[in-house]
Amino acid sequence: MAYTKGHRRDAVMVSIGKPVSLTGGLEFSNLTYTVKKKEKIEGKWVSQEVDLLHMISGYAPKGSITGVMGPSGAGKSTLLDGLAGRISSGSLKGGVSLDGMEISPSLIKRTSAYIMQEDLLFPMLTVYETLMFAADFRLGPLSWMDKKLRVEKLIEQLGLTSSRNTYIGDEGARGVSGGERRRVSIGVDIIHGPSLLFLDEPTSGLDSSSAYSVIEKVHDIARAGSTVILTIHQPSSRILLLLDHLIVLAKGQLMFQGSPKDVGHHLRGMDRKVPKGENPVEYLIDVIQEYNQSEHGVEVLAAFVRTGLKPPPLSEEEVSMSTVPPTPTPSHHHASPLVEGRRLPLQAGSQRSATDFDHSLRSPYNYSRSWSASHSGIVQTLRFTPSRQRTDRKMNPMSASPGYTRSNDILEGTPTPHSSDYTVNESDYLTPNIAPKAAAYQHLGPKFANSFLDEIWILMRRNFINIRRTPELFLSRLLVLTVMGFMMATMFTRPKADIQGITSRLSFFIFTVCLFFFSSNDAVPAFIQERFIFVRETGHNAYRASTYTFAGLITYLPFFAVQAGVYAGIVWFALGLRGPFLYFLIVLYMSLLSTNSFVVFVSSVVPNYILGYAAVIAFTALFFLFCGYFLNGQDIPSYWKWMNKFSTMTYPYEGLLMNQYQTNDTFGVNPYGQNITGNDILNQLNVSTVEFDKWKKVFIMLGWAVLYRVLFYVVLRFASKNQRT
Repeated sequence: MAYTKGHRRDAVMVSIGKPVSLTGGLEFSNLTYTVKKKEKIEGKWVSQEVDLLHMISGYAPKGSITGVMGPSGAGKSTLLDGLAGRISSGSLKGGVSLDGMEISPSLIKRTSAYIMQEDLLFPMLTVYETLMFAADFRLGPLSWMDKKLRVEKLIEQLGLTSSRNTYIGDEGARGVSGGERRRVSIGVDIIHGPSLLFLDEPTSGLDSSSAYSVIEKVHDIARAGSTVILTIHQPSSRILLLLDHLIVLAKGQLMFQGSPKDVGHHLRGMDRKVPKGENPVEYLIDVIQEYNQSEHGVEVLAAFVRTGLKPPPLSEEEVSMSTVPPTPTPSHHHASPLVEGRRLPLQAGSQRSATDFDHSLRSPYNYSRSWSASHSGIVQTLRFTPSRQRTDRKMNPMSASPGYTRSNDILEGTPTPHSSDYTVNESDYLTPNIAPKAAAYQHLGPKFANSFLDEIWILMRRNFINIRRTPELFLSRLLVLTVMGFMMATMFTRPKADIQGITSRLSFFIFTVCLFFFSSNDAVPAFIQERFIFVRETGHNAYRASTYTFAGLITYLPFFAVQAGVYAGIVWFALGLRGPFLYFLIVLYMSLLSTNSFVVFVSSVVPNYILGYAAVIAFTALFFLFCGYFLNGQDIPSYWKWMNKFSTMTYPYEGLLMNQYQTNDTFGVNPYGQNITGNDILNQLNVSTVEFDKWKKVFIMLGWAVLYRVLFYVVLRFASKNQRT
């Protein structure tokens, strides 16, 4: 995502004549995010561009909690993703600055933390271990004792002391409560003291008490100096008291911005009085819903925020939520108003329709207005200050129109600093001199807190802990191989030196290869479940995708050796196999490595484990069909021979055959009474009889393992990102 150049305001007017200096925080201007959606119109699917965000400007003060609210589909999470750099390059337009400095998405990721709705944590780690690993990833070369002290202090601040040594847990294992899990998720991302904290629905799924506890801890984080922005749906009155700044959206447009205390005044400016005993913020959402369901749409409310142009009153039939009807709005003049240099069409004697307030009303200009009252009414003059890319225009005063009146009621408490209630100077649009502040961000240090090897070591330690506490994955594979090894040993014990004996050994070899391939299939759900944690952690540079790939491989290498060794030890002597035992063991080991790498790669591509299993089973069938058991490589049709080379089963199968039969020893007698040597069997199967060629099979299996791991890394590095396109 690339932000276009924005502008900076050293003073923002939250109400007329009352400047508030923004000494720090996040500012954003004209954020627009457009996507293409297909809609069925008159029986035909038509692709249309839709603004999920349209010209959103605002700010989030430092040391405060900024809450983003609005009805469902308002664009709350989209705005949060845009500010957090989670919308892909080129899709989001607008300017974003932090502490007065224009900032890129990469810098935002390095100075911020993003807490998702889902608590993506390892269930079999304790609260302390989870936070300690987060400290290892984010605090880098800090000493172990300093990390421990910081974690202990954070546990105390988050109110997690009583659950310090409790497992996180999941649906299958009891652990901490929902509120505690949410606080752990927050702790994981604030361990390094980010200057920006984004939270997407932090109270989702929590009871009232737990939700308040979470926001209370977030409030303490904000007071410590962080800029906190969160989306929230239907907060309680207690939680609303903890919000310092409020942004209300609807249909991707700004409905309100300012202190929650100013919502009532904002509604009075629209001639909507808050019913007695009702929460003003909830009532504002109700009003938005009313307009959204009316013929006018929410565009009229966005125009009110932007220009002060009062929305038309709703009829009694259209007011479905309010208990108090809106105050009738008097009419003054009959001339159509000028907005952005264009006269809005008005039908004589009728209200404006919702279509009159389309996206053309949302101007890239910032307005400044001077207000004066006279005995004859209110007179308003707009002054436009264009950006450097636009030429000055002479704008006519905006006159009122039937059903649209101006009122000085909104002057003293206009809640949004971007409601055109302050003067914008030409210098506001000039690129600010940000060198001193930019220098502070340029010295953030390296992109990753740890070195390459340190990251591998931390990831390996975490992997071993998870394996030790969830041994089912390793033990299930080992149990299957052990049981099947005993079955093979009893079924094919000491095959006779005849045709049947040769056939029995061939069946044993192909079954062994298939068994080792299928034993890796359970890696599909294992990684898919972990992928979401990987995306969250790497989204803010906790570690590299390359170190994750290496650590995962190194962690499982000794387990592959144990599995291959147990199976080889059971079947080798029982079947009277010949050739070097070490080579037999190496082939089994490399078979596990290559097939596991293939399965892990597939699991990184598919969206869920159902498709993952389907893909692995399909490829297993193809590999089995073309491995050379049913038809040797020479007899496979020319247009399918490439599949013989592509099959990862071909190489362990041929390697086992060569280890057994690269000899002139006799293994049986043909129907003509002639001895059948091992080399005769290989020639019949079109398998090489050269001693060194069997080592080529090992190198090829190693090559496949490396290739699949590289592809796995590429998918992680470039495709596994939690970004909108």
